[in-house]
Amino acid sequence: MDETTRRGFALVGPGRAGTTIAAALVAAGYRCVAVAGPPGSRSAERAASRFDAPVTTIPAAGRDADLVVLATPDGSITAAAAQLAAGLRPGALVVHLAGTRGIDALAPITDARDDVAVGALHPLQTLTGDPGALEGSWAAVAGPPAVRHLARALGLHAFAVAPDQRVAYHAAAAVASNHVVALLGQVERLAAHTGVPFEAFEPLVRRSVTNAFAAGPAAALTGPVARGDVDTVSRHLDAIGHDEQRTYRAVADAARQLARRDEPQLRQVLA
Repeated sequence: MDETTRRGFALVGPGRAGTTIAAALVAAGYRCVAVAGPPGSRSAERAASRFDAPVTTIPAAGRDADLVVLATPDGSITAAAAQLAAGLRPGALVVHLAGTRGIDALAPITDARDDVAVGALHPLQTLTGDPGALEGSWAAVAGPPAVRHLARALGLHAFAVAPDQRVAYHAAAAVASNHVVALLGQVERLAAHTGVPFEAFEPLVRRSVTNAFAAGPAAALTGPVARGDVDTVSRHLDAIGHDEQRTYRAVADAARQLARRDEPQLRQVLA
Protein backbone atom coordinates (compact mmCIF):
# COMPACT_ATOMS: atom_id res chain seq x y z
CA MET A 1 0.00 0.00 0.00
CA ASP A 2 1.55 3.32 -1.01
CA GLU A 3 1.44 6.56 0.94
CA THR A 4 -1.63 7.91 -0.85
CA THR A 5 -3.81 5.05 0.37
CA ARG A 6 -3.27 5.91 4.04
CA ARG A 7 -4.61 9.45 3.83
CA GLY A 8 -7.79 10.89 5.25
CA PHE A 9 -10.45 12.20 2.89
CA ALA A 10 -13.55 14.33 3.24
CA LEU A 11 -16.71 13.83 1.20
CA VAL A 12 -18.66 16.92 0.19
CA GLY A 13 -21.92 15.93 -1.46
CA PRO A 14 -22.93 12.46 -0.21
CA GLY A 15 -25.21 11.50 -3.10
CA ARG A 16 -24.93 8.26 -5.07
CA ALA A 17 -21.77 9.28 -6.94
CA GLY A 18 -20.04 10.63 -3.86
CA THR A 19 -20.85 7.68 -1.63
CA THR A 20 -19.79 5.22 -4.35
CA ILE A 21 -16.40 6.92 -4.64
CA ALA A 22 -16.10 7.18 -0.86
CA ALA A 23 -16.80 3.46 -0.46
CA ALA A 24 -14.16 2.67 -3.09
CA LEU A 25 -11.66 4.90 -1.31
CA VAL A 26 -12.30 3.15 2.00
CA ALA A 27 -11.88 -0.22 0.27
CA ALA A 28 -8.56 1.06 -1.12
CA GLY A 29 -7.31 1.96 2.36
CA TYR A 30 -8.29 5.62 2.71
CA ARG A 31 -9.98 6.87 5.87
CA CYS A 32 -13.05 9.12 5.79
CA VAL A 33 -12.57 12.02 8.22
CA ALA A 34 -15.62 14.19 7.42
CA VAL A 35 -18.89 14.24 5.49
CA ALA A 36 -20.57 17.49 4.48
CA GLY A 37 -23.91 18.09 2.85
CA PRO A 38 -26.79 20.56 2.98
CA PRO A 39 -27.88 21.54 6.53
CA GLY A 40 -29.95 18.76 8.07
CA SER A 41 -29.10 16.40 5.21
CA ARG A 42 -30.19 12.83 5.88
CA SER A 43 -27.84 11.59 3.17
CA ALA A 44 -24.93 13.17 5.04
CA GLU A 45 -25.98 11.45 8.23
CA ARG A 46 -26.28 8.10 6.48
CA ALA A 47 -22.89 8.46 4.80
CA ALA A 48 -21.26 9.58 8.05
CA SER A 49 -22.63 6.53 9.81
CA ARG A 50 -21.55 4.24 6.98
CA PHE A 51 -17.99 5.59 6.92
CA ASP A 52 -17.68 6.21 10.67
CA ALA A 53 -17.00 9.92 10.20
CA PRO A 54 -18.47 13.13 11.66
CA VAL A 55 -20.98 15.30 9.82
CA THR A 56 -19.64 18.80 9.33
CA THR A 57 -20.19 21.95 7.31
CA ILE A 58 -18.67 22.54 3.89
CA PRO A 59 -16.30 25.30 5.16
CA ALA A 60 -14.95 22.94 7.82
CA ALA A 61 -14.89 19.76 5.71
CA GLY A 62 -11.26 20.04 4.56
CA ARG A 63 -9.73 20.96 7.89
CA ASP A 64 -8.35 17.47 8.61
CA ALA A 65 -8.36 15.99 5.10
CA ASP A 66 -5.52 15.38 2.68
CA LEU A 67 -8.10 14.71 -0.05
CA VAL A 68 -11.48 16.36 -0.54
CA VAL A 69 -13.95 14.68 -2.91
CA LEU A 70 -16.37 17.33 -4.16
CA ALA A 71 -19.42 15.43 -5.40
CA THR A 72 -22.07 18.15 -5.53
CA PRO A 73 -24.22 18.70 -8.66
CA ASP A 74 -22.27 20.29 -11.52
CA GLY A 75 -23.85 23.71 -11.06
CA SER A 76 -22.91 23.82 -7.37
CA ILE A 77 -19.22 22.94 -7.63
CA THR A 78 -17.86 26.48 -7.82
CA ALA A 79 -20.01 27.70 -4.91
CA ALA A 80 -18.92 24.74 -2.78
CA ALA A 81 -15.28 25.35 -3.73
CA ALA A 82 -15.61 28.94 -2.53
CA GLN A 83 -16.87 27.69 0.83
CA LEU A 84 -14.07 25.14 1.10
CA ALA A 85 -11.12 27.33 0.15
CA ALA A 86 -10.22 29.02 3.43
CA GLY A 87 -10.46 25.89 5.57
CA LEU A 88 -8.41 23.51 3.46
CA ARG A 89 -5.31 21.89 4.87
CA PRO A 90 -2.06 23.02 3.14
CA GLY A 91 -0.95 20.44 0.60
CA ALA A 92 -4.44 19.00 0.20
CA LEU A 93 -5.90 17.79 -3.10
CA VAL A 94 -9.48 18.78 -4.01
CA VAL A 95 -11.10 16.73 -6.77
CA HIS A 96 -14.56 17.14 -8.26
CA LEU A 97 -16.41 14.33 -10.06
CA ALA A 98 -18.25 16.23 -12.80
CA GLY A 99 -17.86 15.11 -16.40
CA THR A 100 -18.82 18.44 -17.95
CA ARG A 101 -16.50 20.65 -15.88
CA GLY A 102 -12.74 21.04 -15.86
CA ILE A 103 -10.50 22.34 -13.11
CA ASP A 104 -11.72 25.88 -13.85
CA ALA A 105 -14.78 24.95 -11.79
CA LEU A 106 -12.48 25.05 -8.75
CA ALA A 107 -11.22 28.58 -9.47
CA PRO A 108 -12.20 29.91 -6.01
CA ILE A 109 -9.62 27.51 -4.56
CA THR A 110 -6.83 28.11 -7.07
CA ASP A 111 -7.36 31.88 -6.81
CA ALA A 112 -7.10 31.88 -3.03
CA ARG A 113 -4.74 29.00 -2.25
CA ASP A 114 -1.45 28.34 -4.01
CA ASP A 115 -0.69 25.64 -1.43
CA VAL A 116 -3.60 23.42 -2.49
CA ALA A 117 -3.86 21.21 -5.60
CA VAL A 118 -7.06 20.75 -7.58
CA GLY A 119 -8.26 18.24 -10.15
CA ALA A 120 -11.20 16.56 -11.83
CA LEU A 121 -11.96 12.85 -11.91
CA HIS A 122 -15.06 11.65 -13.75
CA PRO A 123 -15.54 7.86 -13.59
CA LEU A 124 -16.93 6.63 -16.89
CA GLN A 125 -19.34 4.33 -15.12
CA THR A 126 -22.88 4.45 -13.77
CA LEU A 127 -22.55 5.05 -10.03
CA THR A 128 -25.35 3.37 -8.10
CA GLY A 129 -23.60 2.61 -4.82
CA ASP A 130 -21.50 -0.44 -5.75
CA PRO A 131 -17.81 0.49 -5.46
CA GLY A 132 -16.87 -2.75 -7.21
CA ALA A 133 -18.26 -1.33 -10.46
CA LEU A 134 -15.27 1.02 -10.64
CA GLU A 135 -12.70 -1.75 -10.98
CA GLY A 136 -11.51 -1.82 -14.58
CA SER A 137 -13.59 1.19 -15.63
CA TRP A 138 -12.15 4.33 -17.18
CA ALA A 139 -12.06 7.91 -15.91
CA ALA A 140 -11.54 11.36 -17.41
CA VAL A 141 -8.95 13.16 -15.31
CA ALA A 142 -7.46 16.63 -15.17
CA GLY A 143 -4.92 18.18 -12.84
CA PRO A 144 -1.59 17.10 -11.35
CA PRO A 145 -0.19 13.53 -11.37
CA ALA A 146 -1.83 12.95 -7.98
CA VAL A 147 -5.21 12.75 -9.75
CA ARG A 148 -3.98 9.88 -11.93
CA HIS A 149 -2.58 8.19 -8.83
CA LEU A 150 -6.01 8.54 -7.23
CA ALA A 151 -7.70 7.01 -10.28
CA ARG A 152 -5.27 4.11 -10.17
CA ALA A 153 -5.98 3.55 -6.45
CA LEU A 154 -9.68 3.30 -7.33
CA GLY A 155 -8.98 0.69 -10.01
CA LEU A 156 -9.67 3.12 -12.86
CA HIS A 157 -7.87 3.61 -16.19
CA ALA A 158 -7.22 7.35 -16.56
CA PHE A 159 -7.42 9.39 -19.74
CA ALA A 160 -7.37 13.12 -20.44
CA VAL A 161 -10.04 15.19 -22.19
CA ALA A 162 -9.33 18.71 -23.47
CA PRO A 163 -11.21 21.32 -21.41
CA ASP A 164 -13.22 22.50 -24.42
CA GLN A 165 -14.26 18.91 -25.21
CA ARG A 166 -15.55 17.84 -21.79
CA VAL A 167 -19.20 18.61 -22.54
CA ALA A 168 -19.07 16.64 -25.81
CA TYR A 169 -17.31 13.80 -23.96
CA HIS A 170 -20.06 13.81 -21.33
CA ALA A 171 -22.68 13.72 -24.08
CA ALA A 172 -21.04 10.54 -25.38
CA ALA A 173 -21.19 9.09 -21.87
CA ALA A 174 -24.89 9.94 -21.60
CA VAL A 175 -25.59 8.18 -24.90
CA ALA A 176 -23.56 5.15 -23.82
CA SER A 177 -25.43 4.76 -20.55
CA ASN A 178 -28.71 6.67 -20.34
CA HIS A 179 -29.75 6.41 -23.98
CA VAL A 180 -28.94 2.72 -24.20
CA VAL A 181 -31.07 2.10 -21.11
CA ALA A 182 -33.88 4.18 -22.60
CA LEU A 183 -33.77 2.05 -25.76
CA LEU A 184 -33.96 -1.07 -23.64
CA GLY A 185 -37.06 0.47 -22.11
CA GLN A 186 -38.57 0.53 -25.61
CA VAL A 187 -37.56 -3.11 -26.09
CA GLU A 188 -39.34 -3.96 -22.84
CA ARG A 189 -42.53 -2.15 -23.91
CA LEU A 190 -42.64 -3.68 -27.39
CA ALA A 191 -41.85 -7.13 -26.02
CA ALA A 192 -44.60 -6.88 -23.39
CA HIS A 193 -47.10 -6.05 -26.14
CA THR A 194 -46.25 -9.32 -27.91
CA GLY A 195 -46.09 -11.45 -24.76
CA VAL A 196 -42.34 -12.10 -25.07
CA PRO A 197 -40.37 -11.81 -21.80
CA PHE A 198 -37.88 -8.94 -21.66
CA GLU A 199 -35.10 -11.25 -20.48
CA ALA A 200 -35.33 -13.17 -23.76
CA PHE A 201 -33.54 -10.24 -25.43
CA GLU A 202 -30.57 -10.22 -23.03
CA PRO A 203 -28.31 -12.61 -25.01
CA LEU A 204 -29.00 -10.63 -28.18
CA VAL A 205 -28.19 -7.31 -26.51
CA ARG A 206 -25.03 -8.61 -24.88
CA ARG A 207 -23.77 -10.19 -28.11
CA SER A 208 -24.51 -7.02 -30.09
CA VAL A 209 -22.56 -4.89 -27.61
CA THR A 210 -19.67 -7.36 -27.55
CA ASN A 211 -19.52 -7.37 -31.34
CA ALA A 212 -19.61 -3.57 -31.51
CA PHE A 213 -16.56 -3.27 -29.25
CA ALA A 214 -14.74 -6.16 -30.91
CA ALA A 215 -15.25 -5.16 -34.55
CA GLY A 216 -16.49 -1.56 -34.37
CA PRO A 217 -20.12 -0.37 -34.57
CA ALA A 218 -20.29 -0.20 -38.37
CA ALA A 219 -18.99 -3.76 -38.85
CA ALA A 220 -21.23 -5.12 -36.08
CA LEU A 221 -24.45 -3.60 -37.44
CA THR A 222 -26.97 -6.13 -38.75
CA GLY A 223 -30.70 -6.08 -39.44
CA PRO A 224 -33.10 -4.66 -42.01
CA VAL A 225 -31.68 -1.14 -42.15
CA ALA A 226 -28.15 -2.45 -42.71
CA ARG A 227 -29.53 -4.61 -45.54
CA GLY A 228 -31.57 -1.78 -47.03
CA ASP A 229 -34.76 -3.83 -46.50
CA VAL A 230 -37.36 -1.07 -46.88
CA ASP A 231 -40.32 -3.46 -46.80
CA THR A 232 -39.42 -4.89 -43.38
CA VAL A 233 -38.75 -1.44 -41.91
CA SER A 234 -42.15 -0.26 -43.21
CA ARG A 235 -43.87 -3.28 -41.68
CA HIS A 236 -42.13 -2.62 -38.36
CA LEU A 237 -43.50 0.90 -38.32
CA ASP A 238 -47.01 -0.34 -39.16
CA ALA A 239 -46.86 -2.93 -36.38
CA ILE A 240 -45.76 -0.72 -33.48
CA GLY A 241 -47.77 1.96 -31.75
CA HIS A 242 -47.68 5.53 -32.99
CA ASP A 243 -46.00 6.68 -29.76
CA GLU A 244 -43.11 4.26 -30.41
CA GLN A 245 -42.54 5.21 -34.04
CA ARG A 246 -40.63 8.44 -33.42
CA THR A 247 -37.89 6.68 -31.43
CA TYR A 248 -37.74 3.79 -33.89
CA ARG A 249 -37.39 6.17 -36.86
CA ALA A 250 -34.70 8.27 -35.16
CA VAL A 251 -32.54 5.31 -34.18
CA ALA A 252 -33.14 3.47 -37.46
CA ASP A 253 -32.02 6.56 -39.34
CA ALA A 254 -28.87 6.66 -37.23
CA ALA A 255 -28.34 3.00 -38.21
CA ARG A 256 -28.87 3.96 -41.87
CA GLN A 257 -26.14 6.58 -41.62
CA LEU A 258 -23.83 4.14 -39.84
CA ALA A 259 -24.40 1.62 -42.62
CA ARG A 260 -23.87 4.36 -45.24
CA ARG A 261 -27.10 3.51 -47.00
CA ASP A 262 -28.61 6.38 -48.96
CA GLU A 263 -31.45 4.78 -50.90
CA PRO A 264 -34.27 7.33 -51.42
CA GLN A 265 -36.96 4.81 -50.42
CA LEU A 266 -35.23 4.04 -47.12
CA ARG A 267 -34.70 7.69 -46.36
CA GLN A 268 -38.36 8.39 -47.13
CA VAL A 269 -39.78 5.68 -44.88
CA LEU A 270 -37.62 6.93 -42.01
CA ALA A 271 -38.34 10.63 -42.57
